[in-house]
Amino acid sequence: MAISRRTLAATAAAAAVLGGGAAASASDTPAAPQVQQSPGELWKRTELFFGTGKPDGTEVTDKEFAAFSDREITPAFPDGFTRLDGSGQWRGGSGVIVREHTHVVVLLYPFADRDAEREIEGLRADYEKQFQQESVLRSDSVEKVSF
Repeated sequence: MAISRRTLAATAAAAAVLGGGAAASASDTPAAPQVQQSPGELWKRTELFFGTGKPDGTEVTDKEFAAFSDREITPAFPDGFTRLDGSGQWRGGSGVIVREHTHVVVLLYPFADRDAEREIEGLRADYEKQFQQESVLRSDSVEKVSF
């Protein structure tokens, strides 16, 4: 049976880490640090990316987005959210790369919030319709949250 160079290199690297191949005893191995559990509970995190470029070449203004936020996002998530401003780019359905100012809204909510999914999808649909957007990007993850 032939040993590949990759396997031989990995074995040599492991031996070097263990002290050149010498057998390591339990007394030679440092104790693993105690990992303290962070406080909090698991919640869902959704990020929504609201682009501002319109098909006619104009942009959703900060005033228009603030009105949308007051009228749509705040009532849907009255306990709070975070809005970040950025610049982004994406390739639209036409194949053209679009560069635009973007509002990122970060939502954190408990798994038990059964209305959140409906509210989020409503926000996306309303923004797309009101501002002639091809889409609103959504990204979901699970986070440990503590207040």
